Amino acid sequence: MNTLKEWVFFDEQQGDYERYQPAEERRVKGAPVNELWNHYSDPSNQFHAGVWRSEPGCWKVSYSEHEFCQILEGRSIVRDNQGNERELKAGDRFVVPAGFEGEWEVVETCQKIYVIFEPTA
Repeated sequence: MNTLKEWVFFDEQQGDYERYQPAEERRVKGAPVNELWNHYSDPSNQFHAGVWRSEPGCWKVSYSEHEFCQILEGRSIVRDNQGNERELKAGDRFVVPAGFEGEWEVVETCQKIYVIFEPTA
């Protein structure tokens, strides 16, 4: 049985912290440092939620997961492989469907809440 004690409040815990850079072969511009605070992963390891932060830079992305995002601060530009682009800014909420490929460029240090579902094969 699940109780309120199992609920996860982002502001009450640090989350699992990770600091990394996009792989060199994926970098388009700069060498941004990314930080991740994963606050929750379900027992199947398919569902995750937390906070992500990145310094300015640009790298190629390829999503195998479905991701809901809410931009908390900063500004990014996302481009698809067909040449379309969209600016993302604080307050924007959106879903990136699995299969998206393109570039993510952080123009001003960006922070977002993420909720990811990674289906098993």
